[in-house]
Amino acid sequence: MNTKRTSLLRRFPGAIVAAAAIAALSSAVLADDIKLTLGGDMEVPPVITKASGSGTITIAPDMTVSGRMTTTGIAATMAHIHLAAKGVNGPVIVQLTKDGDNGWVVPAGAKLTDAQYQSYKAGDLYVNVHSEEHKGGEIRGQLAAPMSAAKKSGY
Repeated sequence: MNTKRTSLLRRFPGAIVAAAAIAALSSAVLADDIKLTLGGDMEVPPVITKASGSGTITIAPDMTVSGRMTTTGIAATMAHIHLAAKGVNGPVIVQLTKDGDNGWVVPAGAKLTDAQYQSYKAGDLYVNVHSEEHKGGEIRGQLAAPMSAAKKSGY
């Protein structure tokens, strides 16, 4: 074993912990927090309903997904993240878990594939909440990736 490296690790154990913490925080800071509003008018085809939903979905640069949302005015049977552009229906890629009467959470360990992450960056993911009355979905909201700082500034 390299005695010089071992000596440094013994002398500065806090530096290793600090470096790991900085790496973890950097990933969290770079994550996209997408505020989401769901409504029947975003469904395909549109649904007339009093139901609504809101929440935040976070997508990190390592493609992990987390978040939660709350629904009102709906007896929801299931909720998912789907892959498709606005105005188009697509396949389920992440199944959300029921959390209380009106809550839904992304299960721990959820992660997008490379192709799904690129679809997210293109605005081609959405959240859909289903009910017994509207099995294909009663309320929906598109997951739009925030514009990068470069795009916002015009560079």
